[in-house]
Amino acid sequence: MALGGCAAYYAAMVITYKPDAPDARLGYLIPVMLATLTVMILIGFQRKVHRSADSIGSQLKQLKDSDEVGLIEVSDSEELVSVAKPLNEYLLSIRKNMNRLRSENRELQIQARIASAEKHHTEAIIFSISDAVIVTNRFDELLLANDAAEKLLGFQLASAVRKNIDRIVSDGTLVRLIRETRSHGSSFTRKVVEHNIDSKGVPRTFSITLSCIVAPGEEVSGVVAVLHDVTREKDIARMKTDFVSNVSHELKTPLASIKAYVEMLMDDEVEDEATRGEFYEIISTEADRLHRLIENILNISRIESGVVKVVREPVSLPGVVKQVLDVASPQAKLKDLKLVSHLAPIYSQVEADHDMIYQAVMNLVSNAIKYTPKGGQVTVTVGVDELRGVSFCEVSDDGAGISVEELPHIFDKFYRVKANNKLAKGTGLGLTLVKHIVEAVHDGKLSVASTEGDGSTFTFELPNIK
Repeated sequence: MALGGCAAYYAAMVITYKPDAPDARLGYLIPVMLATLTVMILIGFQRKVHRSADSIGSQLKQLKDSDEVGLIEVSDSEELVSVAKPLNEYLLSIRKNMNRLRSENRELQIQARIASAEKHHTEAIIFSISDAVIVTNRFDELLLANDAAEKLLGFQLASAVRKNIDRIVSDGTLVRLIRETRSHGSSFTRKVVEHNIDSKGVPRTFSITLSCIVAPGEEVSGVVAVLHDVTREKDIARMKTDFVSNVSHELKTPLASIKAYVEMLMDDEVEDEATRGEFYEIISTEADRLHRLIENILNISRIESGVVKVVREPVSLPGVVKQVLDVASPQAKLKDLKLVSHLAPIYSQVEADHDMIYQAVMNLVSNAIKYTPKGGQVTVTVGVDELRGVSFCEVSDDGAGISVEELPHIFDKFYRVKANNKLAKGTGLGLTLVKHIVEAVHDGKLSVASTEGDGSTFTFELPNIK
């Protein structure tokens, strides 16, 4: 529009100019030439400006599509330098900010990868722990739990994440402990409590360790609860206590008898030889009983600790049983018992420690004789099951038998059937030793079938030599 206006102005001047003399033609041409030159200069300038503007637009478009921020070049137009200079300064500031942001982004990516690796490492540690582990946040929502926790508390981590702990765990005491731990804040360090949890209908005792997760600003961001099953440990501790108590009691009884009769003999309270001989017999019997008790305890202890010396050799089970019956026959005759044997005619051998198997059979036969009333019968059967490749020994009696309630406990240390205590004395270790010899030492199997009032049958099996 500006160039058009100027051209129109000079054209008007030429049209309205009227020279007064022929000599004035030169003066007429000068304005025309000036007008034409001006128009040409202005048109050239406009084109140059358009070219520079198009160049700037093209460069800006390229910058928009590029990841890098460059500068605007205006080498052929000094007129637009004043426009390009502040624009380039702005672009430089953008370039600096982008470089800084890229650097910060790379740093954040590195930190994110490190945090992710640490998270996976922590999760791997937690999932490898056999104890149940639960991690909650500051809102008592579940963040993490391992397989042991899922099985114990009955939930699936995938569907339980970010849910409140009271919606996942049915045990109210555990929920309360987690909430109390979180509410104590940073002043709380660690707490260990013992709690019983019903697992599939079976009560189990757990030692629960609760710790706060404290953020750098001393703010509690969650709670970690570790549940260690101490049921077995408590059972073992109780068994040890019971064992010591039973041993003490069993040792005291024969020792008290020995001491009492020795004191009477020392005080010359016995005048006739018959009574003195009776006292000596009692002392000898109680000493033998004490010796058997100590030997049984030592043998069981050796087997349980794995330090027992086992001499394995081919052994004929019928031959061992025959040796036992020869020794036990006088005891059976004293009680007027019928001792019957059925020994397999088939010759087979088991790889075993002869003395241990002898002791196991002797314990079973002696028990059958002790707890069978006068006039009863004890039957010992030895056979071979070729299909399963085992030899078995079965000791049956028609004695007092064992009640259904007490049957599961008869192999426990120092356990004695209450109804049979009056029939014979014992330590409650004989059957325990038999079980250890047959199953722990020889990889065999020991079983019992009994009916109260109708007698019992004890059977053990040993693998045959192939």
